Formats: sequence, C-alpha cells, structure tokens
Amino acid sequence: MTSIATTRGDRGETSLIGGLRVTKSALRVDAFGTVDELNSAMGFARSICDDNSTCESTLRIQRELFTLGSMLATPAGSRNGPMPFDPATVDVLTGEVHALEESKEILIDWSVSGGHPAGAAYDLARAICRRAERCVVRLNESGEGVDPVIIAYLNRLSDLLWLFGRKLEGAGGQQPSLRSLNGKEGNRWSRAW
Repeated sequence: MTSIATTRGDRGETSLIGGLRVTKSALRVDAFGTVDELNSAMGFARSICDDNSTCESTLRIQRELFTLGSMLATPAGSRNGPMPFDPATVDVLTGEVHALEESKEILIDWSVSGGHPAGAAYDLARAICRRAERCVVRLNESGEGVDPVIIAYLNRLSDLLWLFGRKLEGAGGQQPSLRSLNGKEGNRWSRAW
C-alpha cells in the first residue's frame, strides 16, 4: 500500500512537475502553495455559503485554480509542459464582477469584515488571493517567467471575492460600511479596494 508519508520532503525539499527537486522555500513553491491555500479557503467559504449562484461560481473557480496551480508547479523546460490556461477565464470573472457591481443590494463602499460568516470567509479568501498574486508577481520578476494570464486571473478573482463577501452581507441584512460607521460619505467604489 502506498502512503502519503513518503518522507521525501523531510529535508525541506519537494518535487515540481517533471521531477525537479527544489527547496520548499523556493518562489515557485511559495506561489503554487499560496494558490493551494486560496483554494482551501474558497472551499471553506463555499461550505458555509447558502447562496447557490455564489457556490456554483466558487466550485468552478476552485477547479480553475487546480489548473493554475499546476502551471505554477511546472518549471520552464520541464519534460511535462504546463497545462494551458484559457485566457477566456479572465473574461468570465470580469463578467461576474460587472454583474455584481450592477446589483443594488450589495455594499458599495469599504467594509468591516465579520458581519456575516460566509461573507467573512470570502474576505479571508480575497486576502489570500492578493497574497497569491504577490507571490506570482515575485516569481515572474525573478526571471522564472509566468503566463500573464495567471496574474490577470488572480487580480480579477480578488475583485470577485470581495464582491461575493458584500453580496452575502447584503443578503444577510448586513451593511458594514466603514465610512458609514465613521459617519462619512464616499464615492461608489474606492480605487484601493
């Protein structure tokens, strides 16, 4: 019987797709490991979410993240080339972002997370998504070369995850606007969120 405990990583190394052994602190490992963490956070968010359309989108995205992660785990020159990642996936996310932005029920301002369990879970996933994006950008800047679709995908996904949180809070009767809590008004969308 094969065991998950192979002991091959006991000295701080792991294998990339194609068999190349690298340190577990390598930028590439950090990038695909953070995408894996994002996928897990999204799974948790989906498990406590009661909105069917959000859950369906989340499951589709989780499947896409497996492909994205495998691309990141495949170094240049690997005998097993990276799986293709369809640029149209970014367009799908963009369409979902625009559709949610049109909704009158979602919060249109900075928010204070935690008013709704699933909304808070999507906020956590969004923060992890931003970290994954930073890891991938660092990997690309190191000269490793990353498909630009991956960076665009993670950037758009973080926007969508933020909107999922606001949608769920609104549906749950929560409107935790940071500016309203501080007694201030603001623009419909902040440039920094």
